[in-house]
Amino acid sequence: MESRHGVLLRALSAGRRSYNKELTKFEVVKGFERQHASMTHEQETKDTSAAPSQPTDAQGKPAAPGAPGKPRQHDKVTRMGTESIPRLITEFAIPSILGMLVNGAYNVIDSIFLGQAMGEIGLATATVAMPIMTVFMAIAMLVGNGGNALAALRMGEGKPEEAERSLGNTVTLSLIASVVVAIAMFVPACIDGLLSVSGATPEDWDYAMQFIRIISLGFIFQCIGMGVNNFIRTAGAPNRALGTMIIGAVACTVFNALFVLVMGMGVVGSALATVCGQAISCATVLWYFCLTKGVPMRLRLRMMPLHGETVRLILSLGLASFAVQAGMAAVNFVLNNLLNMYGAQSPIGAEGALASIGVVQRVASFVVLPLIGMSIAIQPLLGFNYGAHLFKRVKMTLAWGIAGNTVIAVVLWALVHLFPVQIVGFFGITDPNLLSFTVFALQVQLFLIPFVGFQIVGSNYFQATGQPAKSVFLSLTRQILFLIPLYVGLPMVMPVWFPGYTGLDALYFACPVADFLAIFTTGVFVLLELKRLRKLENGQLQAKF
Repeated sequence: MESRHGVLLRALSAGRRSYNKELTKFEVVKGFERQHASMTHEQETKDTSAAPSQPTDAQGKPAAPGAPGKPRQHDKVTRMGTESIPRLITEFAIPSILGMLVNGAYNVIDSIFLGQAMGEIGLATATVAMPIMTVFMAIAMLVGNGGNALAALRMGEGKPEEAERSLGNTVTLSLIASVVVAIAMFVPACIDGLLSVSGATPEDWDYAMQFIRIISLGFIFQCIGMGVNNFIRTAGAPNRALGTMIIGAVACTVFNALFVLVMGMGVVGSALATVCGQAISCATVLWYFCLTKGVPMRLRLRMMPLHGETVRLILSLGLASFAVQAGMAAVNFVLNNLLNMYGAQSPIGAEGALASIGVVQRVASFVVLPLIGMSIAIQPLLGFNYGAHLFKRVKMTLAWGIAGNTVIAVVLWALVHLFPVQIVGFFGITDPNLLSFTVFALQVQLFLIPFVGFQIVGSNYFQATGQPAKSVFLSLTRQILFLIPLYVGLPMVMPVWFPGYTGLDALYFACPVADFLAIFTTGVFVLLELKRLRKLENGQLQAKF
């Protein structure tokens, strides 16, 4: 007992010394950056420069050990530059991962209830609607993730008002985007064109149209409930962010059971249930920023008018997230049409292929969500420390994020290979041939998932640190540069090279090949970035944003 007590005291003492050291470094950097804010602040900055080793309080007196000095920020935010990185990542990652799973549960919940109530036609309808819904998500993430990344950087620079401007402009952009989306989905040429490229058949055309139009009317709830939700994490309240998502997902499940199974409303009921769940989640997000006391950022009307430079930065930083989702939508558009073509040549038929691969795509997307959740969790930590010029902490955050994502991916890979029949059967697929085909396709498509976590964290790192061009390129590598050409080309050559496989089989073999190429490309970029960070840390380069 005494030994443990001694270890604890030594750990606390070491932690306090580390805290003071990092805090002093943070104070010096930020003091120089803000020395022109005002004459009073200028004098305070000079004082700080003269004696950087000891922070001061608001009256200029020496601060207590570990107490924050100038510039003052909310403790929930400044701790991102001082506390233990593994502990911060754990605190942020658990609710973020659970939140992504909850958010992704909307599509899975719809598929499960439609599959149980309507069979293959219900699953085919959900598969046709999926790429269009992914486009909606891409727009929400363009605005939400971009605004959140900018807010984290501004918080790290000690500019809370600019962070609030990012929040206000994000909400305004969400309102504008929701109006445009809702109008577009009721223009016949637009909705018909989307359904055509999404691979809709005469059997599921009307069902898919009803579903998409109802979802589009509630798009504003998705924009705020999902996109603006990320700001809550940057405000230092990851558990609150998770709570807003859980409330919406639980409501969606309850309404789906009521509307689809009890009232027999089918596709219309499932779409209404999704909108109701998203509306409840949206309300809780707005409540946090408008009515909760003591938050580091608040949604203010004066910050909502669009500001040109802020909008530009939001859209540029969000472009990587948009590219990922838009790439997924493009992949699904191409895949659905290829499923119709090659499925018609196979024993399971076009509807069976849409239903089967639709289930595989949903499970694959759901498996990737925890990996995306980890990358989102470390985004404010990366952005804050990069903005504060704490590059050693940036490298540590990146390393711990990659390690954590790899562990999660290995666990998910094991679950998919241990319980594939149970997972597929949960969606209502009972035909033995279709079940066998779906299980094999699922295992092949997720073969390299243990290494995909690195690729996701690596590409997201560049978004979090204000390098959108690199992030966009890496986000596009798997979906656009590699996967779509493989989808088109592999079915032509695989049956020739391996006569036991068909063109339909080649569609799911394309995924691990694309994964390998994307992982390798990201590895090259990350190695080059680590060299750049060393130069920044040594003062050989100047960080610019």
